[in-house]
Amino acid sequence: MSDVIDAAVKALNEKIGTGFDGIAKFVIEGEGALIVDESGARAGDDEADVTLTANADDFQAMLEGELNPTTAFMSGKLSVDGDMGLAMKLGSALS
Repeated sequence: MSDVIDAAVKALNEKIGTGFDGIAKFVIEGEGALIVDESGARAGDDEADVTLTANADDFQAMLEGELNPTTAFMSGKLSVDGDMGLAMKLGSALS
């Protein structure tokens, strides 16, 4: 597992914690994937209700609050495949 994925899992667990209602997958281009579900964040490439894809720099900027997830989506820096409502809920948790 990459250091980027390890850091993302840690950051997401601090921001979101447990109890997320659904299964979301973040794909970080060139690094791997992680899953967020009711148990929190973990490295993995399981099936998900929604898949969000971004490069490592943009993903890091979203985690640090420097890039709004909605802005990232609208500008093409974040792609979403699946349940848009769940993606918006996750985006709100990241902001």
